[in-house]
Amino acid sequence: MKISTFGFAVAVLTVGIGAAGGGYWLAQRQAKHELLPSSAPTDERKVLYWYDPMQPEQRFDKPGKSPFMDMELVPKYAGSEQDPSVLSVPAQAVQNLGMRTSTVIRGVLPSDIEVVGSLAYNQREVANLQARAGGFVERVYGRAPGDVLPAGTPLVDLLIPEWSAAQLEFLAVLRTGDARLITAAQERLRLLGMPQALIEQVRRSGKPRAVQTLTTPISGELQALQVRAGMTVEAGQDLALINGLSSVWLDAAIPEAMAGSIQVGDEIRANLTAFPDRPLLGRVIALLPSADPQTRTLTVRSELPNPAGKLRPGMFAAVRLNSAVEQSTLLVPSEAVIRTGKRALVMLAEGDGRYRPQEITLGREADGRLEVFSGLEEGQAVVTSGQFLIDSEASLQGILAGNAEQDSTDGLHVSHGVIRALDGKQVTLEHGPFESLNMPGMTMAFPLVSSEVAVGLKPGDHVRIAARQTNSGLLIEQLRKEGDQP
Repeated sequence: MKISTFGFAVAVLTVGIGAAGGGYWLAQRQAKHELLPSSAPTDERKVLYWYDPMQPEQRFDKPGKSPFMDMELVPKYAGSEQDPSVLSVPAQAVQNLGMRTSTVIRGVLPSDIEVVGSLAYNQREVANLQARAGGFVERVYGRAPGDVLPAGTPLVDLLIPEWSAAQLEFLAVLRTGDARLITAAQERLRLLGMPQALIEQVRRSGKPRAVQTLTTPISGELQALQVRAGMTVEAGQDLALINGLSSVWLDAAIPEAMAGSIQVGDEIRANLTAFPDRPLLGRVIALLPSADPQTRTLTVRSELPNPAGKLRPGMFAAVRLNSAVEQSTLLVPSEAVIRTGKRALVMLAEGDGRYRPQEITLGREADGRLEVFSGLEEGQAVVTSGQFLIDSEASLQGILAGNAEQDSTDGLHVSHGVIRALDGKQVTLEHGPFESLNMPGMTMAFPLVSSEVAVGLKPGDHVRIAARQTNSGLLIEQLRKEGDQP
């Protein structure tokens, strides 16, 4: 038993020493930029140009000091039958790094968006009670803010002396039987703010009624009651506020990047913690026009019926929005993309240990996959593990990423959007932001440089937009349906 334990300890120690030695070796290789060695010795290769590893895009035709950093320029050698834009990686390094690849496929990204929302009062269902004339509060009916009241519930009795004198005059005119005088007296009562129901009650009873009982005009929650017994009120003074509860709003915050995929009328499904077995169904009624400057989100609003009154404003909900827009696009695994802050790259695997950095344009992300609008073709292989090491070595060797949009959109401002209207002279686009102009996304009409720009396109198509800035605004020079290759 002791021998076995000792043997196991020695084995663990040996593995640890080997791992430490391997880590030291790898660090030394990286320090010398030899993680991905070339197959030919340095002194036997032809120098193509010199470059600064910190600025690999700048090339020099002779050695010397870098104008950017206090360091010597590094030579770029011509490899054996190697494209200068391609990086060669030995098979052993590929195996040691555990590099994996994945194929670019064409498919439909799930259009469902899962976000968090909260219930709110329906602000279209609000009643504000005011005093129609000056008077005194004779009685308050024991209500308090927060009470849920049916329509017609009495709230307060107001004594209005001005109404008493006018009602006595009206009763005297009634006894004359003169129709014109009666009509004029009745109109005077109405102009004093007296409800028609109270005027009819005075006519039938023959007695003045200077006390008005204010009741709730709708059913709902009493949110404010600003009167107390004995206080004096003036005409137009706010007395009570009631918010209806027959329906509630559901406000959900979505990232601004997803604003183009949500339309009014889209279906939503919500689940509340209080009622996990009762999903709520509704439709989007509004996409609010302003974005939160802190969270960079937009508010999607839907309306939910609340006949039983169990939906309480303030409750949180898990919301799933089902966008009606579904289009086949190129898809890559999210882990394959290298984001630099200014652009997105992937490492194309071209076979025989050859790898090429490629700049791409991205769309939505869901289920661990990203939409690719340009830069790739279906069936290409991209690196999903070890791509950061390859990208670092490519930068050190001055290999620049290919840009699929560089030739066709050079000098133009690029964005993506949906065609809403189209004719031979202009196009109405619901577009995302033009980042090069610091222009936010919106819906507006743009002139076309020619009618040929929109050939083969129709309203509803998702397109990549390339526009030129002119004195009169943006001029659309290119519209390419998303998923088409340049």
